[in-house]
Amino acid sequence: MSAEMKSDKPPQDGVITDGKPLVGVDLYLDVTLNQTHIGIARFGYDNNRLYASADSLRQIGLRVASGTPDPVCLNDIAQLQLDYDTNLQTLTLTAPQPMLDMGTTEISDRDDANPKVSTSRGLLLNYDLYASQEKNQQNNANAYTELRAFSSAGVLSSTQIARYSSSHDDYDQGNGMTRLDTSWRSSFPERVFSVTVGDTFTSALNWSRPTRIAGIQLGTDYSLQPYTPTTPLPSFFGSATLPSSVELYMNGVKYYNGEVPAGNFEINTLPNINGAGTGQVTMTDALGKTTVQNFSFYTDQSLLRKGITQWSAEVGVVRNNYGYSSFDYSSNPAFSGTWRHGFSNSFTLGGHAEATDSLANGGLSSDWIPGASSGIISTSLAMSADSGKNGLLYALGYRWSNSRFSFSTATTATVNDYHDVATRYGQAPPSLNQSTIVGYTTDALGSFSVGYLQFRYPGESTQRYTNANWYRSVTDNIYLNAGLNQNVDKSRDRSLYLMVSVSFDNNISASSTVQRSNDQMSYMLNASKTQPTDGGWGWNLALNQQDSQQNGQGELGYLGRYGKVYSGYSHIADSQTAYAGADGSLVLMGGGVFASRLINNGFAVVSTDGVPGVPIELQNNPIGTSDSQGLLLVTPLNSYQKNQISINPLNLPANMQIYPVNAVATPADRSGTMVNFTVRPVRSALIILKDSKGEDIPEGSTAVLNGASGQRAVVGFDGMVYFDTLKMHNTLRVSTRSGGCSAQFDYPQKPRDIPQIGPLTCQ
Repeated sequence: MSAEMKSDKPPQDGVITDGKPLVGVDLYLDVTLNQTHIGIARFGYDNNRLYASADSLRQIGLRVASGTPDPVCLNDIAQLQLDYDTNLQTLTLTAPQPMLDMGTTEISDRDDANPKVSTSRGLLLNYDLYASQEKNQQNNANAYTELRAFSSAGVLSSTQIARYSSSHDDYDQGNGMTRLDTSWRSSFPERVFSVTVGDTFTSALNWSRPTRIAGIQLGTDYSLQPYTPTTPLPSFFGSATLPSSVELYMNGVKYYNGEVPAGNFEINTLPNINGAGTGQVTMTDALGKTTVQNFSFYTDQSLLRKGITQWSAEVGVVRNNYGYSSFDYSSNPAFSGTWRHGFSNSFTLGGHAEATDSLANGGLSSDWIPGASSGIISTSLAMSADSGKNGLLYALGYRWSNSRFSFSTATTATVNDYHDVATRYGQAPPSLNQSTIVGYTTDALGSFSVGYLQFRYPGESTQRYTNANWYRSVTDNIYLNAGLNQNVDKSRDRSLYLMVSVSFDNNISASSTVQRSNDQMSYMLNASKTQPTDGGWGWNLALNQQDSQQNGQGELGYLGRYGKVYSGYSHIADSQTAYAGADGSLVLMGGGVFASRLINNGFAVVSTDGVPGVPIELQNNPIGTSDSQGLLLVTPLNSYQKNQISINPLNLPANMQIYPVNAVATPADRSGTMVNFTVRPVRSALIILKDSKGEDIPEGSTAVLNGASGQRAVVGFDGMVYFDTLKMHNTLRVSTRSGGCSAQFDYPQKPRDIPQIGPLTCQ
């Protein structure tokens, strides 16, 4: 495992000195402190005693109390050992750990360097088609499409849905096309900043509600830098008197093995660990002394790493009747803002505010881990004012977990008339939302959990439920799951189920469920085969019986390189429906048009310089071959991340030249990038040379192809020499110890791989 080391002390590039007068003769000595090389420092030497200023000693890495008068005699410092070599002009210092102040070295196995993004211009169309026909001849069809245009400036996206139905009942949503979302988004990865104009959601904290608006949104977006961790990482702070090797174990698993210099050090580890855990550090110094330290920690993904800030601001008008009307917006503008900051690795503070006509809402939240293994406490407090009606929201939560036990409880409640922007266009927030869950995992009996939930909307009665769940893996492919859900206030409102799941080879799985709900029994049987990620057939069968009613469904689908198609039949009560669908993408980019599966992330168009049939690999796995234009669409790729695309030379003829062999593609959000390879055939051959006596040209001789400026090569064993820049007619000039000679030859018209030419007589 590689590691990156960072120190909070400045590098010792020049001579350590502050210009203050010293006692005796000035000396410039090469200093080593506790086997760590420091550099050149200025000292005073008088009567076999060394002197230095207090500031110089601090730069060297020794702890010197503030206010210490200059100069300081090193010989008078207790416990400091000096070894001054007058011949080599070196000074070796040895000090105990309390005297060291060498800064903190940060050791991390993460790579904070985010790659540079490359985006090309292009168009993309995602489509999802569905049609059905019921037994009574009712026909339905709909098409969901997303049209996307992208360039280095950003992404323009528009989604819409088209519906057709032959029925005209109360549930008919109307035939025709409805626009869903239209937006333009520009991202700036270096600044972790993005701007969205058009349809979007307002930002929110865990106590507030997002609202769909049309307007402008700007703020931080750390998904633009996926290699930068935003949550705290489990870390260990330690100190070493001498350079040492360390091993770090987290929950019994080794995460780091490397070297640390003398002084304080901090080890940050990946991957992230959520919940409570234990760590152990084994440290062996340069003298072979080994020490072991144990420590405990608690981390939670809701926290922000120290110094990380996230914020977002929005202004726009609220969208109404989404999915039914294309342009139904409120006339009153709404404002929203959210902010979070990690003040330490154990405390994160957040704030949210929103406003519209005569309504204002604002509040704060916090997430805090008070101790090493104490769990996380979350609090929220918000107030609102709406046309003279005031309200309050408060929330309190606590959660703790480790590898076996978990506990979480959260309560959110409102007082009086608490409103937010979403209340103007829908229901007010719940007046009470409380849940408590306790879980425990055993090796022999599986995992258990019990919970309690109560929920109430303003003006309504409280609903209370308890539940219990059990899960156990019987073998590697057989699983049991059971659950109970009980209404506390209505004894007959109860649901109890038992499920058996079995997984087989070839992506096949099956499950059987017995359920009793409100004194009614039901039986379900499901079996399915998931389509392989590299393409193939899949199917699904479902049977259900509830009392005397029997239902069933069957579906068959195929996932190919250019999309997915499926068809099925369902029988539910008196309704019988046949249906079919297809989804995929069309891409226009890089001078080509490509069909593909649905593309929801980044992608690339690979160019092989017009050469068809070149095999392309993604992350060292075959992904396809270039088409007749020398192009290949490669998807999916991870946006803003390093995606390795390569050509395996072993799969090409030996006379093909490739540059580069490996490339890294880093597309932007929902965009495409071009990856260009130079692939061209070269005239190469292995030539055998003889002299006029029929003997091999001596090894080590120099051969020059087609003139003094041509390719040069050294003759090897048996008079063989290799060239890869040959023409159809060639001249070789050879220099040997006994003199020079030349030979002429023609390149074969239709060679197979790398031809062998000769023997040629060099005259």
